[in-house]
Amino acid sequence: MGIRKKTSKTPPVLSHEFIIQNHADIVSCLAMIFLLGLMFEISAKMAVMFVTLQYNVTIPSEGATTESVSLYHYGLKDVATVFFYMLVAIILHAVIQEYVLDKINRRMHFSKTKHSKFNESGQLSAFYLFSCAWGASIIVSENYFADPTSLWKGYPHAYFPFQMKFFYISQLAYWFHAFPELYFQKTKKVSYRRQVDLTYEMQILEYTCKEHDLVGWIVAVREDGVESLRCFKSWAESEDIPRQLVYISLYIFHIVGAYVLNLNRLGLVLLVLHYFVEFLFHVSRLFYFSNEKYQKGFTLWAVLFVLGRLLTLILSVLTVGFGLARAENQALDINSGNFNILAIRIGVLASICITQAFMMWKFINFQLRRWREHSSPQTSSHKRKPVSVKGKSSRKEKENGVNGTVTSNGAGSPRSRKEKSS
Repeated sequence: MGIRKKTSKTPPVLSHEFIIQNHADIVSCLAMIFLLGLMFEISAKMAVMFVTLQYNVTIPSEGATTESVSLYHYGLKDVATVFFYMLVAIILHAVIQEYVLDKINRRMHFSKTKHSKFNESGQLSAFYLFSCAWGASIIVSENYFADPTSLWKGYPHAYFPFQMKFFYISQLAYWFHAFPELYFQKTKKVSYRRQVDLTYEMQILEYTCKEHDLVGWIVAVREDGVESLRCFKSWAESEDIPRQLVYISLYIFHIVGAYVLNLNRLGLVLLVLHYFVEFLFHVSRLFYFSNEKYQKGFTLWAVLFVLGRLLTLILSVLTVGFGLARAENQALDINSGNFNILAIRIGVLASICITQAFMMWKFINFQLRRWREHSSPQTSSHKRKPVSVKGKSSRKEKENGVNGTVTSNGAGSPRSRKEKSS
């Protein structure tokens, strides 16, 4: 199963470049090993643990007319299942990147900064759309909208249907696959020579600096030349990694918390709500990259983002602060999956509130930065003009002398003046 296109230059086997270029093929072969293990009796028991969902419990029906219900709970074997579907997520990620996003990138000719953000928004928008539709179908089938009290009634919700467990396994698999993707998306560093014309690179750099509000970097590049440009390039490639690590870790922390603490119903509703808002943001950013005039989507996203944070806090406080606080059984029982005690409830509410406050803080900073960029474009351009003039004058001085001092062979030396006067 070939996904990545072969290049003319073949890197050494098991090198970093080889793994990056062929990671989809390697992961596909590894996933095929687990699937082939289902065909043999010796390895079937081990392969089933990776491919299928574990901890199936059949609950007999109370009446003769109703059928028995098959439910699931969680355990340590779910780690193996998450690992297998993490491999599947890596393969799907490579397919979307190769056959959809890369073709669009070749047509649009994005800069390096836009290229990485376009790929990120393309991958996340597809994932958010699929997860939001899947989660909404589970909510409708379980009648969580019709009866909001079902979010806390009957706690602990230690047993849940197949779709609910598969949804959580898929969510964990996707966000765990994001860690190796940070390595797989590694690009080669470009080295620049001093003889290369930097006009095009200056334009890209000015756009990137304007986007990140880094006027000082433009000044440094215009004065120092290639070395500062290379320094900024390496910084621009790595500055997105901490941001991605933060939100990936937050997703995993909250999904695992809802899954382990048997708050799967509340977690499902909050994930669908959050995914819908994030889907609007990334779709708006995709349209913005195609045409910078399309900015109405960001306005709609800004309104829904604030409403989403409020609804998240309301549902969390209503479920954990009021619903579970009034439940009769408030004793810690790990065997039955009951974690309804005061300390855990405070920890859950604190983590949700801190995360929402952090997201609002990032949102406010983002809106203020956009407001500054749109309100004072002329002021920033006026401040940058003297810098370019100063850079040109310093270059002329260096052409006439060494380190700004005039030599004896220069045009302004006393010897040349005497020759002109004579």
